[in-house]
Amino acid sequence: MPRANAAGHDASVPATPSSAHDPWWRHAVVYQIYPRSFCDSDGDGVGDLAGIRSRLDHLTWLGVDAIWLSPFFPSPMADFGYDVSDYCGVDPLFGTLADFDALVADCHERGIKVIVDWVPNHTSDEHPWFVESRSSRESPRREWYVWRDSPADVPGRPPNNWLAQFPDGPAWTWDEATGQWYLHLFTPQQPDLNWDDPEVESAMHDTLRFWLDRGVDGFRMDVVHTIGKDPELPNLPTGRERDAVIANDVAVTHDRLRAIRKVLDEYPGQRTSVGEVYLLSPERIATYYGRGDELHMSFNFSALWSRWSAEAWTRNLDEVATHLDPVGAWPTWALSNHDVPRHRTRYGSEARARAAAMLLLTLRGTPFLYAGEELGLTDAEITAADQVDPGGRDGCRAPVPWDPSTTHGWVRADNWLPWPPDAATLDAASQRRDPASVLHLYRRLLTARRGSPALMQGALGRRLAPDGVLLYERRIVAPVNDRRLVIVNFGDNAAHVATDLEGDEPVRWSVEVSSDGSGEGDVFSGTLEPSQAVLLRPAADTGHSTGHSGPT
Repeated sequence: MPRANAAGHDASVPATPSSAHDPWWRHAVVYQIYPRSFCDSDGDGVGDLAGIRSRLDHLTWLGVDAIWLSPFFPSPMADFGYDVSDYCGVDPLFGTLADFDALVADCHERGIKVIVDWVPNHTSDEHPWFVESRSSRESPRREWYVWRDSPADVPGRPPNNWLAQFPDGPAWTWDEATGQWYLHLFTPQQPDLNWDDPEVESAMHDTLRFWLDRGVDGFRMDVVHTIGKDPELPNLPTGRERDAVIANDVAVTHDRLRAIRKVLDEYPGQRTSVGEVYLLSPERIATYYGRGDELHMSFNFSALWSRWSAEAWTRNLDEVATHLDPVGAWPTWALSNHDVPRHRTRYGSEARARAAAMLLLTLRGTPFLYAGEELGLTDAEITAADQVDPGGRDGCRAPVPWDPSTTHGWVRADNWLPWPPDAATLDAASQRRDPASVLHLYRRLLTARRGSPALMQGALGRRLAPDGVLLYERRIVAPVNDRRLVIVNFGDNAAHVATDLEGDEPVRWSVEVSSDGSGEGDVFSGTLEPSQAVLLRPAADTGHSTGHSGPT
């Protein structure tokens, strides 16, 4: 039976064409680069900033609008850069500040914005701030971190029952020299900053200004919702002790986000922020946009973890329409990143991964691609001997292959992690020569998105569809009239889909992009193969046909 629309979700908040209310980041496709794994330039087996510069032509050809750089700051690498020992520098492993400046200049010359990771919840235990904080209880920076005594009734126990996200163990470490516990929601090498201290807040604002002064266009903000902590630090219910990251969703954080937003607004050029607000609830995430005065964007993690089903993705769209659209919060979508298995690995086939790309790049909101996603990579197989990450996330961080040679475009064949499967056929050079490749599908999708005001700015209306199929329209009426249909068949059987929209005159639709490349430029037959997705445009509207783009 067809699935009816959710009440009130047929048309989302219409986009405003004014540039003041429609900034660059609402149109952008953002490409995440994990620097260690992107490209090595000096032969040490670890990717670096010069390696990123050497591959910018790939990003220009692909058509991305911005890059997000995972941490490249000085770090002991206990958590591979998310344990920062200097917020205002570049780790020698990745290069120098001059290399960073050159990368920003090269990106801006190509029209590519630069977003850097900012880690406000914790530092490295080797950061000078923490070294001073733990030097004595009388240290001027003692209160820059979260220090507590054992409970009076249970000497020798941690202050509460919170567990770290990884590795297994308490979220507290005993400091023998000063006789207190310090809090770390992650590894013991990542002590949590105490944002209740005004000096911490001021110092962290200055770290933002350091990079803003160097021309960065925005920040991805790591677990930013945890910069506020429940002052009581209460025990969590039994069985939920590892939920401290989720439990610390407190009001004071919103004051701090408004102050951070003011720092960004000091600078011209619509500097932006995207938050890692790991709450798994669009309703809660919506509050972190404030009244347009907190985060510009926040990742939708319930969608990131969704299973491959029309029902799950229908729920995702309905939750956005219910909780984000009414408050003007701009959706942010991702299928993969450095913390989760790649979506092709999760979904189990190339066909599904291709259809998912169609979904990601046609939704209303800002899509984030993870480097290698456009190549259809799966996770590397990591043996116990190869594992280096304390959170067990090595598989999705395997090096990106650039050509079919034994070194795959890197300096050497053996690097900090093993190559992903099929690296000699899924590499960028081989796929660029093949118009039917996953890489060319992504390029066609980005071209189609850039050429359609409906996809860039329009409302999203979910439509009737058979079971196992998701159908939605993207539409804008001013300043131009533009519309697109997107159909995704999540099922394992072919599906026939009627494309007459409720209340509309009959429209003949042509296939602008198909996830498997079939039928592009032809009138849509009404039938989708299993795990196929199509982007349709009115058949008489042929001004932006993409077709297969051959190698250039």
